[in-house]
Amino acid sequence: MSYFKQELAARLTKQLFPPILFCMTTKKYPLAVIGGGAAGMMALLRATLNNDEVLFFPGHFGVRKKSREMWINRVENMPTFAEYKKGIADPNRKTLKWILDCEFKENVHHMKGLGVTKLKKNDDGTFTLVDNEGTEYLASYVILATGCMDVQPMIGGSHQAILPYANAQKVEYCARCDGHHTHKQHTVILGHGAGAASVASLLAERYRHPSMTILTNGEEPGWDDDRKIILEKYRIDVNKKKIKEIVGEPKKGDLQGFRFEDDSLVQATYAFISLGMILYNELALEVGAEVDDRGFVVTDKIGHTNIDGFYVAGDLRAGIKNQIYTAWDSAVDSADHINARLRETKRTLILNNPDY
Repeated sequence: MSYFKQELAARLTKQLFPPILFCMTTKKYPLAVIGGGAAGMMALLRATLNNDEVLFFPGHFGVRKKSREMWINRVENMPTFAEYKKGIADPNRKTLKWILDCEFKENVHHMKGLGVTKLKKNDDGTFTLVDNEGTEYLASYVILATGCMDVQPMIGGSHQAILPYANAQKVEYCARCDGHHTHKQHTVILGHGAGAASVASLLAERYRHPSMTILTNGEEPGWDDDRKIILEKYRIDVNKKKIKEIVGEPKKGDLQGFRFEDDSLVQATYAFISLGMILYNELALEVGAEVDDRGFVVTDKIGHTNIDGFYVAGDLRAGIKNQIYTAWDSAVDSADHINARLRETKRTLILNNPDY
């Protein structure tokens, strides 16, 4: 039974039966948005402005601190975003505040500090969601926007060594977003696959570097001979030694270089990490959504998966750029498509039922 059919049934039940029986009716929400990053916030904003009732799960802190939102500081490839100290988190907070104060605020159920740990597709076409405190919810449609995270390098036996420099944006992850920071800087790429070689050659073609080195951190390079020739032509060094430590001042985020187990040193004022991605696709897999060979969720052009009523927006979706503006666009497409389906259901009920 769809949301609006339930609403009609609830109204009729309220007229025919005592209020105590009416209160036992299970609450079903039209839409649940899971994830509080760029895609999740845009999905919430668009659905709110469409006047749809929304369950919004931004995620509990233990999960959110593993998201890109918590790592990214300045965003300089989006108009006006460079003014924010935290380039995704700050505008998201402002947007959420506006949503919770706007004329449609009664439609928004902000599940602050909660994320979804279980997701099930029911026989009637609805979805059961369970939050991290064990509470169950029912929704007709779901937009999943849990995103992804970059794999961090192991240095000195820990992933933690890189964090102070990443927070200071001396270690970067997206050449499209932050490649311009390397202009005229000693730069290294941490990685050993074809992606690391591609990032290195792209940066070399765009920006002037006094030096550039790929650090494989003890791994054998995994790129083909054609890429090897390009790296040689661009004078990009490849260092296969195991990294012992980062040289710099972590409290200031001042990166100076990388020292190896033989005590040799490669100078670097900027570094890019290219080790792959961690995809937060567990809920998508749980409902049986199709994923590609990397784990990104396969959708159509409006973010609809092979599971009816289940949509994916943002970085978790296959085939789109991992950018704020594409996250927004994908979220709008999904929210608008769900709104169209809700309106169609409502229209049918109104036209076919005189008691609506």
